[in-house]
Amino acid sequence: MSSNPDPVLRLSGISKRFGPLRANDAISFDLHRGEVIALLGENGAGKTTLMNILFGHYVADEGTVEAFGRQLPPGDPRAALDAGIGMVHQHFTLADNMTVQENIALGTESLWRARLDRGAARRRIEQLSADFGLAVDPAATVSTLSVGERQRVEILKALYREARILILDEPTAVLTPAETDALFRTLKLLVAKGLSIIFISHKLHEVMAVSDRVLVLRAGRLAGERRTGDTNRKELAALMVGQEVKPAEVSPVKPGAPLLVLERVSTAPYNGAGLDAVSLTLTAGEITGLAGVSGNGQAALAALLSGTRRPTAGTISIAGRMVADWSPRAALSHGIARIPEDRHAVGSIGDMSVTENVVAERYRSERFSRFGFLNWKAARSFAEKLIADYDVKCPSPEARIRLLSGGNMQKLILGRALDPDPAVILASQPTRGLDVGAVSYVHRMLLEARERGAAILLISEDLEEVLALSDRIVVMSKGRFSTPSSRGERSIRELGELMAGHSGERSDHAA
Repeated sequence: MSSNPDPVLRLSGISKRFGPLRANDAISFDLHRGEVIALLGENGAGKTTLMNILFGHYVADEGTVEAFGRQLPPGDPRAALDAGIGMVHQHFTLADNMTVQENIALGTESLWRARLDRGAARRRIEQLSADFGLAVDPAATVSTLSVGERQRVEILKALYREARILILDEPTAVLTPAETDALFRTLKLLVAKGLSIIFISHKLHEVMAVSDRVLVLRAGRLAGERRTGDTNRKELAALMVGQEVKPAEVSPVKPGAPLLVLERVSTAPYNGAGLDAVSLTLTAGEITGLAGVSGNGQAALAALLSGTRRPTAGTISIAGRMVADWSPRAALSHGIARIPEDRHAVGSIGDMSVTENVVAERYRSERFSRFGFLNWKAARSFAEKLIADYDVKCPSPEARIRLLSGGNMQKLILGRALDPDPAVILASQPTRGLDVGAVSYVHRMLLEARERGAAILLISEDLEEVLALSDRIVVMSKGRFSTPSSRGERSIRELGELMAGHSGERSDHAA
């Protein structure tokens, strides 16, 4: 951090309300040149709202924003860009059908110019890529890029516009560990060049690794400020949730009968590899953890168990009976509940209300349908029950679900899946993008379902999560399963070798 006492950014008394919900409450802080501030808080604490005010997407009800000594007009993203503020959103804003260069240069050239200087734009992008370790092909179409490469494009967009302050909103939420390490190397280069960074996150180990100072928001207010070197993960977690956060306790249970059995099942490729003659048994009262590098068949397995994909070979049996006609309706009718990997694209419909979303998978059931019409009273009552039971921060059951934070949206999806008690639960990346408090909550709910006798398949790229919750662990690589191992039988290192396909082990059965 620079010794220059003058801040490059100053927020003073920022407050914002959405109806009765106070998203930000009199928040003030400064940012200095060459400094990384981590903005930490639970899902729904007000982090993204605050940054949207800073960048001009929202207008604050009270307070001011100053950049480099000049007050920014409210609600004007162009003024923020012109002041040297760049923002990389959690959900990327790129045109998939355009090239990297076109996405980066879009909006930076005057429409009155007779001809765009594409050569100069390309040379500048290549220079920025080299300077900051952001390797990407300017001619590549965005649709062909990995998630990590798309994030590099977003950062390059900001640097191309000469950003001096960079806001990163949950930048590692969808990155692999290797991509996260690459991002952190880039951030060090940016800071060395004098850029200032606001790093929004809920991941405590990343906050400790990358920041100079940590600001903690709780319920829309600034709950605490710490220099990173003077604090620890335990203290920050307590500041986030208002109390000490304890990991979920896994009590021993006796497994029951097999509830779902796959026998030598194959599928067509889906979001990577397909399944290659795999066998799997999910047992009552047991969590089976499935680890693996993304794209190795986990998506195909999740789609199969959800009923959205059919097997090309093999059989599916539920509670001892083979199922021939497989579909989403069949999966639901046999008591399979799902927590999908992507809560935005698959788990919810953003412009529909909370009520409509929580009954979307069962609106034709007797519980929510009467004479072929949706029973709105029963549907609203169910939504109110989930909001209360799962402590969902939500304006009302009629609110559009896209207005909720990721953690509150996930709680609703969790409640929808667990009520009534399902026989089999597919939990695919159930805590991705969630803060430490929400992660603990989801883990506790899954363990309670396990104790009630549910058979749970936990698909996760977080090895610590797999090791903490699973009774049995299976690693997926290239559409096949490893030999299953019991809790504590394999270390993270051994599981990592299996995920990378380095062990030489190969099995088709995970009984």
